[in-house]
Parts: sequence; C-alpha cells; structure tokens
Amino acid sequence: RALSDRNRPTRPSSWQVSLIFFWRALLKFKHVPMQIFDVTMFPIMMTVMFTYLFGGALAGSTSKYLYTLLPGILAQTVVFITMYTGVAVNTDVAKGIFDRFRSMPIWKPAPLVGALMGDTVRYTTAATVVTVLGLILGFRPDGGLFGVLAGLALLLFFSFSLSWIWTALSLVMQTPESVMMTSSMILFPLTFVSNILVDPETMPRGVRAFVNINPITHLVTAVRGLMHGNAESGDILIVIAVALALNAIFAPLTMRLYNNKNAR
Repeated sequence: RALSDRNRPTRPSSWQVSLIFFWRALLKFKHVPMQIFDVTMFPIMMTVMFTYLFGGALAGSTSKYLYTLLPGILAQTVVFITMYTGVAVNTDVAKGIFDRFRSMPIWKPAPLVGALMGDTVRYTTAATVVTVLGLILGFRPDGGLFGVLAGLALLLFFSFSLSWIWTALSLVMQTPESVMMTSSMILFPLTFVSNILVDPETMPRGVRAFVNINPITHLVTAVRGLMHGNAESGDILIVIAVALALNAIFAPLTMRLYNNKNAR
C-alpha cells in the first residue's frame, strides 16, 4: 500500500526526450571518430584542393577564385553531410535500436527529432571549419560578419530541410549502404552540375538550363550574395520556398513512415 501511494515519476515532455536523443547524437562523435573526419578534414581537403587546383586557371589567382569558390564549397560540404542523417537513422533501425525506443513510454518521434537536431551541430561544425579556413587562405567577405552569419543561417536551414529526404529514405531502405548510395546519386549531380565551381555562362546550353533551375545553384548564389553584401531577394526567396516545401512534404512523410514501422 505504501508503494502504491507514492507518486509516479513525471513523464518527460516531448522536448525533454528530444534533448536526450539530441545528446545521444552528439555522443556518436566520440564513439565514431570517422564522423569527426567528415566534418573537419574532408572540408579542409576539398577547399584547399579546389582553391589551388583551379584558382589560377579559372580566375587568374587563388585569392580571386576563393572569393567565388568558398561560399560554393561551403554549401557543397554541408549539403553532402546531410545524407549521413539518413545513414545514421537506418543503422539504428537495422540494429533494432528503434524497436527498443518504441517500447519506452516516451514521445514516439523523439528519436528522429533528436537525431536531426544533433546533425545540425555537424552542419554547423563543418560550416565553421570551411569559413575559418577560407579566412586563413585570404577570403574577405564584403558583407562583413552579419553577411557571413546570414549566409550560414540560410545554408543551415536549407540543409536541415534537405535532411528530411534522407531520413524518409532511411525508413524504407534495407541497409545504410543503400541509403548512402541513393543519396550520393542524387547529390552528386545536384552539387557538381551547378555554379559551385564555375560560371554557368561557360556551359553548354542544355547543361546551363539545368543549372539555372537547380536549387543548389540558387542556394549558392544566395549564400554568396549574403556574404558579399549583394544578395538578391529572388534567390533567397527561392531557397526559403524550397526549404519550406521540403519540410512540408518530407517531415510528415517521415513521421508517417516511422509510425507505420512502429505499428508493425
């Protein structure tokens, strides 16, 4: 009777549970060192390689090319990292970890929400590494600190929205390798057939037509404009509209797939 009269522990709120899974996502950096490489060394190698390989040939000097390249490499790096969200979720599903979470008396979407929140730290880390490296190499954004922060904020918002696609894929595919392969097949043409490395005006007409409608092109143009203080509202609005559309479509779809998987 004494035991039954005791108050039961208060059930944690959805926000508290999400923060717990957010912390779990951060701990993966400690237990999986390769993830640290993905957000630090890989962006550094990409930035240095493209700057010194193509700078002289495409812009006459590395400093001039860096003015155009760095916002593009910044976008490419963070956008590519988004696919690891789906890989991580699929790994947990394949190992049966989500089945354990399902049996707990917690807010059911918390494992997904926490994973997505944790990956924003990954995106922010990679973006910071590339930006600091660019400043060391001579990148001087005309938009100042506010322009850089605005460009990074837009990039992170778009990347978070994009990660919903890979999270949805992770719930319908069988292996982490299949998630990574599918994500790469989509991201490679989107990032390389864009204005990240070269001016689209030098491309063949058919390729240029695709580049002009590529959302990554608008993202890079918007980030460049914000960082250099000459952003056009059209590109920014397109990026925001695409990001909102991704959230509106794939966030509910992901939750539906997750709930259906839990119901089995």
